[in-house]
Order: sequence, then C-alpha cells, then structure tokens
Amino acid sequence: MESFLFQATIYLGAAVIAVPLAARLGLGSVLGYLLAGIAIGPLTGLVGTETKDLQHFAEFGVVMMLFLIGLELDPRALWNMRQRLLGLGGIQVLGTTFAITLGARLFGYEWGTAIAIGMIFALSSTAIVLQTLSEKGLVRTSGGRSTFSVLLAQDIAVIPMLALLPLLALTPVLSLAEDGSVVRAATQHDDGHHAAISLVEGLPSWGVTLVTLGAVAAVILAGIFLTRPVFRYIHHARLREMYTALALLMVVSIAVLMQMVGLSPALGTFLAGVVLANSEFRHELESDLEPFKGLLLGLFFITVGAGIDFNLLWSDPFGIVGLALGIMLVKGLILFALATAFRLHRKDRWLFTLGLAQAGEFGFVLISFSLQQGVLTDALGGRLLLVIALSMLITPLLFIVYELLIRRMSDGDDEEHDEVDEQGTVIIAGIGRFGQIVNRLVRSAGFDTVVVDNSLATVQMMRKFGFRGFFGDPTRPDLLKAAGLEDARVLVVAIDDKSNAVKLVRYARKARPDLHIIARARDRVHVHELYDAGADDIVREMFDSSLRAGRYVLENLGLTEFEAAEAEQAFYQHDRTALRELAELWKPGVPVSDLPDYVARARELNSSLEMELSARQQNAERAKPND
Repeated sequence: MESFLFQATIYLGAAVIAVPLAARLGLGSVLGYLLAGIAIGPLTGLVGTETKDLQHFAEFGVVMMLFLIGLELDPRALWNMRQRLLGLGGIQVLGTTFAITLGARLFGYEWGTAIAIGMIFALSSTAIVLQTLSEKGLVRTSGGRSTFSVLLAQDIAVIPMLALLPLLALTPVLSLAEDGSVVRAATQHDDGHHAAISLVEGLPSWGVTLVTLGAVAAVILAGIFLTRPVFRYIHHARLREMYTALALLMVVSIAVLMQMVGLSPALGTFLAGVVLANSEFRHELESDLEPFKGLLLGLFFITVGAGIDFNLLWSDPFGIVGLALGIMLVKGLILFALATAFRLHRKDRWLFTLGLAQAGEFGFVLISFSLQQGVLTDALGGRLLLVIALSMLITPLLFIVYELLIRRMSDGDDEEHDEVDEQGTVIIAGIGRFGQIVNRLVRSAGFDTVVVDNSLATVQMMRKFGFRGFFGDPTRPDLLKAAGLEDARVLVVAIDDKSNAVKLVRYARKARPDLHIIARARDRVHVHELYDAGADDIVREMFDSSLRAGRYVLENLGLTEFEAAEAEQAFYQHDRTALRELAELWKPGVPVSDLPDYVARARELNSSLEMELSARQQNAERAKPND
C-alpha cells in the first residue's frame, strides 16, 4: 500500500508541476505530460517497469474519450461523415501501409515483417491528436473533422489488422512443454492481459459474425430502450455519486463486451455515445466522465514518456531519430496529397498533415501482438516501440509549428475572399448573433446594408436564409473600400476579436472622420479601448439584456412596473455617465485594478448610485397612499 501511494504521489506531483508550466509556455498539456513522464522515468528513475502495466490501464482514457466524442455526434452527423470516414480514412490507411511496407522492403525485411511495420505506422495517436485539437478549439474546423474521421477509420482498421498479423508469421511461434513436446505459444487472446472470457472463441466464421453483430445490436438497443429506466431507478437514490457510478458502469461494460467479441473497446463505446447523443442524459454523462477521461489520458501520456528507452536511443541516436522523422515525413507527404485531393483548404491541409503524421498508441498493441506471433523479433520490436514514442513526443511540437504557419498566413485566408460588388448605406462588419439582429432590423426598415464576415460557414448559412453577405476579413482596407466605406453613413463593428474590433474602429475613424461608428464591446475595458479608438456609440453585448433581467427581478420583489422601469433607467443613465468619467482616468495597457484613481472613483460612483436608488425607493414608499 505504501508503495502504491508513493508511486501515485510521484505521478500526480509530476503532472501538477509540469503540465501548468508547459501550458503557460504555450506548449500544450500533452507535451507537459510527456515531459513529466520523461522526468520521473528515464531521467530520475523514480518509476520503473510498472509503467507498462499502468499504461494498459490508462489506455482506458482513450475509450472514455471516444465515448464522449460520440455523445457530441448524432447519427445524422456520423452519416454525413461517411465520405471522409471511408474515403479519406480508408485511403490513408491503405496508402500509408503500402508506402511504408515498400520502404521496409528496401531495408531488407521480409514481406511479412514489412507489411506488419506498414500497418503499425499507418495508425496515428487518437489520444494526443484529439486532446490537442480540443484544447486549441480546432475540433469543429474542416481540418479537425477530417482528422477525426481518419482517426476513427484507423480505430476500425485495427480489427482486420489484428486478424491479418498471424498470417504474416514466417513460422508458428513454438515453445517446449514440460514433457518435451512442442506446443504453440500463447497468443493475444489467451494471455492474461485480455478478456478472460471470449464469446467467439471456437466458433465458425459465420458464428463469429452473428455474435459480433449481436453485440453491436445489444449496445444500440440498450442505449435506446434501457437507459431511461435505469436513470429513473438511479434518480430515486438521490445520491450524486450514483450517476457517476452508472456512467462508469456503462462505459466499462460496453468495453468488456466489445473485447469479448474481439472488437475495439474504443469503437464500441464510440457507437454507444452516438446512440445516446440525442438523449436527455447526454450532459449528465459528459459531466460525470470528463474528469476521469482527463486524468486517465494524462496518466497515459506520462507512461509513454516514462517508457522511452533512452539507453536504446543513445546506442543509435541518429538511426532511431532519423527513422522516426523519416516515417513522419512519408506519412506527412501522403496526408498532404490526400488533403489536396479531397480539396481541403490551405490551413486545414496543414492541420490534417501535421496532426496525423505521428504513430499512435494502437501501434503498441500491434507490436506486442506481432512479437507474440513471431512476425517481429524482440530487437526490432523494441526499436519500433521507441520510434512510436519519439513520434508521439514530437507531435505537440508539430502543432506549435502549425500555429506559426497560421500566423504567417494571417494576411490571407483558407478560401479566396469574395469580390464585394455591392455598396450600402450601412456596413456591418461581423454577422454573429449581434450583427444578425442589427442587419435584420436595418434592412426591414428599408435601408441597404453590406455585410462582411471572415467566417465562410456563417456567410453560407446567411445565404441559405436569403440574406446577402460577403466572405472576407473586414479589417482589410481594400475590402472596406470595396464595400463603400467612402460613401457609407454608418459602420457597425460587431466582430468577435477585441483587438481587431479596436483596429477596425481606429482605421475607419482615420479614413472617414465624419463616419458614424457603432461598435460592440465585450466589457468595460473594451469600451474604453473603442472610445479611445474613435467609436461614437458603444454597446456592451450583455448590458441591455442584463438590465432587462434586473428589471424583472425588481418587479418580482414587489416594485411596480413603473418603479422597476425608473430604477432601470436611472441605473442606465448613471452607468453611461460613470463610463465617460472613468474613461478619462483609464490608461491603455494598464489593468484597471492597477489604477488607484480609477478604482477609487469607481467605488465613489457605485456608492452614489446606491444612495440615489435608495432615495428614489424611499420617496416612492412615502408617496403611496396609506391604507
């Protein structure tokens, strides 16, 4: 027990120290976990051989992750992915396997070994890639969706790969029994690491197919018909931890069932997540499982770092590192060619290419099985394991390279900008929730607008509903000129990025001193920045709706509608006056909490507002007739 607690302290302590530091440096949490593993493993020797056993347990984080991803997809969304899933994903697996197999043949390996190496390196890291995409908010981009489709196709491909590997062995894996007779060595299905019970062992091929389809059907039917009664039963216990226990039970039981029929646990739980995507329990399951997924994935990354054999690396550093980089280069070239063939745009092509160029955690499984089947030698297996670990270690750095590339592309865009061929009295920059309402109101009153937004998806959605819009960066001077900046009467700045909004206001005010500029602000500091840049009217995006909600509160506390409306109007006028006064004390680039005059005056203004509203309420009470 003491040893377990000591090891747990080491793993958790390393994560708590390394991950926030890596995140602060902009390296991402995955690289932080990997470096933490290297620090407690190869560098200091605080952990040892138990990391391999721990890694098998931590891989369950990948299973949970795919279940949670499935909860985000309804069946129609999965069906819409079929072209990417079967076309892009299938071609990637087959093409990469073929290319690396030919490369291995050139190095002198037999066909069976070469094919096994090709299959091992055709797979990418679902854990690292999806975690990083999620952290950087790239999952819902076109490149992110294409990347996810390929990862899902790879997870499916693991099943036929495991079935094919025994056929690649040149000779059966044999061992001597105690009586001297020759017996076949244990395979993946009869070692202690996998499911103790198999539902398909000994069955004919048609029986295996029926049982497998039955297991998948059982998962789907249970998700549709069994979840509601079970959740209602758990609800009567009125214990929060029971919901967590049920969520874990669902994921674990599905994973076990999939193993018993020879399918990927991750694939089975993903399917269950898709089935439950439209259920009312989706958010409950997400909140219950998210902490476990994060911790297990972090533990998995730490074990990968701790498992890197630096002694083997130092024995041939140039050969092993060169092999890892060569594999990633070959995969990258194939990925880039596929991204181009499937017409992914420039930024998405780079995300797709750099994100999937590494080898993955399922490669560890294939290498272990290949060693058992005699497809690989122990020396080659150890070398390949190290190459996979190094490629996974390099991957977070590739995402940093991707961000640098995107910054260099910032003057352009994925798609070619629309040619703005209309001019209007009002230019609206940004057509999100705020800009849409402004646009509809102004157009319904009979005025022409020109809408420009840098989100192609948003512009295309507008067009489906009959509203004309142009795709492009509204901060570009040439695009603003084409939209009619020289003759427009009003410019509405409703873009999301705060700094770009200030930049646009400052440019427009310089180009057209007489132009009336209305800008959306995120907060009070943003108000000061926009005012300083030259905006005429500044609207805080939540201010008016918050005032209305406050008025409803006052009405339900006993004030009349007139009294609540007066209090609302008094607060509104006082806040506008206070903002103008505080703007004189605000200094660009300095947090308001570090401006003593600003803080002191803000406190005084708040006190005066409270006194004013209190006096109004007392006067209203005195004016009421006595019963």
